Amino acid sequence: MDTIKIPRPDDWHLHLRDGEALKAVLPYTARRFGRAIVMPNLKPPVVTVADAAAYRARILAALPDGLDFTPLMTLYLTDNTRPDEIDRAVAADFVHGVKLYPAGATTNSDSGVTDIGKVDAVLGRMAELGLPLLLHGEVTHGDVDIFEREARFLDGVLSPLLGRHPGLRVVLEHITTAAAARFVASGPPTLAATITAHHLLVNRNAMLAGGIRPHLYCLPILKREEDRQALVSAATGDDARFFLGTDSAPHAIGAKESACGCAGCFTAHAGIELYAEVFEAAGALERLGDFASRRGPAFYGLPVADTEVTLERQSWTVPDRFPLGQTAVRPFRAGGTVAWRLRS
Repeated sequence: MDTIKIPRPDDWHLHLRDGEALKAVLPYTARRFGRAIVMPNLKPPVVTVADAAAYRARILAALPDGLDFTPLMTLYLTDNTRPDEIDRAVAADFVHGVKLYPAGATTNSDSGVTDIGKVDAVLGRMAELGLPLLLHGEVTHGDVDIFEREARFLDGVLSPLLGRHPGLRVVLEHITTAAAARFVASGPPTLAATITAHHLLVNRNAMLAGGIRPHLYCLPILKREEDRQALVSAATGDDARFFLGTDSAPHAIGAKESACGCAGCFTAHAGIELYAEVFEAAGALERLGDFASRRGPAFYGLPVADTEVTLERQSWTVPDRFPLGQTAVRPFRAGGTVAWRLRS
């Protein structure tokens, strides 16, 4: 296949930031995706429906003319979130999930949940009303090896959570391990997972072998080659509960190339093209539309796009950097090539 047409895809996990950075990165996503689940970990975080409405308005105001894009908003779960905020979220037609960051797990997660028991009543209301819980699935205990934090979360947090709230719809976001893929595959139909392009394309050797490459540092961190292969099998397989979520996360170059660099990979510039590489390498290009365009809407109860995009096999060189307000962001595969191009 030299071209492939799929329904316009959606991104079910995206960081758009705010202000000038939002204006800089939003067009890359809006050219490729019709909708995106927008992460709420701003400073200050998006903790109420009113916050989400205001952020949504800023996103739409930053959208360039001629681009059709719908932000699907989320709330940031804190120890102080109340069940009545869930009532307001469900009543609002633009809030599509609540994000749980374990406190300290990743960028701007300091206000996250310190003990999942503190939000049990909120989770119960979400299960009752059908509002999905979106999970950053890692424990943050200092004594747990960073490469083991996802696996420990599955056994110590997620499994008991599903037992307490069997009706809760849960998306385990940006899974990184074979253990997580098996957990979701063997879980209930209310459990799904998103997978990033970078976790499908590279393993931890790409970040660490021969020198540290900070622009590949993300959380959850890249894992072993056998984990990457398990993720590819999940993404290209038959289980409709695995779907696309880029977790594209722009940071200024200086914030990445520092003594304590930020976690996150910027992939929005090739947000669907990189997945096409994965599916082609796996001999599964005919399944890209399911993973990118159909499975996510089915889980979230939304319609599949009624328009299509066309990808063509045409190599192009990724710029070394993109503007990010007054600074710049270094993209995934900067200076290298991408094998597929989105036809304009």
